[in-house]
Amino acid sequence: MSTLTMELPTTSIRTKRIESIDLLRGLIIIIMALDHVRDYFHADAYLYNPTNLAQTSAFLFFTRWITHFCAPVFAFLAGTSAYLNGLKKTKKELSFFLLTRGLWLVALEFLIITLEWTFNAEYNVFLVQVIWSLGISMIFLAGLIHLPRKAILVTGIVLIAAHNLLDNVHVPGTGGASIFWAFLHEQRFFMIGNTGLFVGYPIIPWIGIMGTGYCFGTLYAPGYDAAQRKRTLIYLGAGATALFIIVRGINLYGDPSHWSAQKDPLFSFLSFLNTSKYPPSLLYTLMTLGPSFLFLAFAEGPLNWLTKKLVVVGRVPMFFYILHIVFIHLLAVFAAVLTGYKASDMVLSTWVTDSPQLKGYGFSLLTVYLLWIAVVIALYPLCKWYDAYKRSHREKQWLSYI
Repeated sequence: MSTLTMELPTTSIRTKRIESIDLLRGLIIIIMALDHVRDYFHADAYLYNPTNLAQTSAFLFFTRWITHFCAPVFAFLAGTSAYLNGLKKTKKELSFFLLTRGLWLVALEFLIITLEWTFNAEYNVFLVQVIWSLGISMIFLAGLIHLPRKAILVTGIVLIAAHNLLDNVHVPGTGGASIFWAFLHEQRFFMIGNTGLFVGYPIIPWIGIMGTGYCFGTLYAPGYDAAQRKRTLIYLGAGATALFIIVRGINLYGDPSHWSAQKDPLFSFLSFLNTSKYPPSLLYTLMTLGPSFLFLAFAEGPLNWLTKKLVVVGRVPMFFYILHIVFIHLLAVFAAVLTGYKASDMVLSTWVTDSPQLKGYGFSLLTVYLLWIAVVIALYPLCKWYDAYKRSHREKQWLSYI
């Protein structure tokens, strides 16, 4: 996705600092796979939300919470990769690439990714999720890059910081205005005739996250001093994290769900961390991007055997994303049949954990972790092959779209 999306430059500016971006992206997309394995295999996923403090455990909460880093890091680094890609393109060429890449991602979400999630060839439901949000954000970025960089940065920050002013704005009903508002700022499920539409990723803050990521790319421009970049990343990471703690502590703005004292200090802390993803609140964004900046600050260095593998995955995130959903869903079909369910029970007409025919199905959280590790290991050789193929066929422009 460059977050599943963008190609990083492959000229002389590919250095260790670019590998640190690939490293973060590879780590994040592997963590994302954990959440999707949990969706299809964890028994409790079909009974309650893992962040529901009245029912969850601390371990289950953190299993879900750690995956909160995935989408904002993907979107942010997509903007960063767009900037780096633009170093070897004209603005017009970059704008065209972003526009066509964005349109491709929107089509991919509706036609392929939805089918992978549901296995429903009749398309009784469309799932509008992260790939769609990345695509729409790229389409907007295709226009934003023609503005001065400071204007892009200010626009991005305003969209991230001010969109929570809209939290109490609702458009009731199921008409066109309601659907349009859901696309902008409110997660909802609609029935349009006999077809469901699940709008999972309202778009306003995602445009801002990608736009600020584009400006962030200047830190990785050729000739930028590595020591200065590290200092800047530490300041950004520490500042964003501190701002999250302060604003969350005040408990007045930045997230539609306020934190509150719970049954014990640990669960009160979980409440403090339990910010809103759909759409990503200001506090959610600060909570996830702040530590990510700190990771990047300390990730520039020699790779070891593990980080080299993470970098490989980070160079082909869209390929991993497309493969892992269908692979996990196929495994879930076999698991359902082996435990007394029908294969057709895994043909979905709504989000997997909302499917009534699957209540009672599922496995322990330990099984989820073991399956997650198995999925990652199984997909790594394919990612390694595709990475090598892309690097040896750079003349094929279509490869930059997957």
